[in-house]
Amino acid sequence: MSEIRIFLNDVLTKHHVPEVQQNTLILAVDEVCANLIIHSHKCNPEEYIKLKVDVDDGSDITFEISDNGIGFDISEYKEPNISDIVKQKRKGGIGLMLVRRIMDEIELIEGKKSNVYRLYKKF
Repeated sequence: MSEIRIFLNDVLTKHHVPEVQQNTLILAVDEVCANLIIHSHKCNPEEYIKLKVDVDDGSDITFEISDNGIGFDISEYKEPNISDIVKQKRKGGIGLMLVRRIMDEIELIEGKKSNVYRLYKKF
């Protein structure tokens, strides 16, 4: 299990988030982090991303993922056609679609030296 998943599992368990919901939230955050590492940072081990989690009395949760890589506005992401992906036997391509379906809101805040991706979920 990756460090991100272990960290998130600990935080969500501490706040009594049900296990099924934990798994879907971890999937969404892990997907965004993986995309940043692969696409924005080209798997450069010298670069890093930061993850902050804020749980508000169990009624909602905010994940803030920040980095200094190339920004990607997930709100402008066009979902692929699942049939096309299956026909082409493509690996990948549906991760961001899952993130958008799991989270209630996704926001990109582009800065001069860093980008912040905020993922919101209400319980």
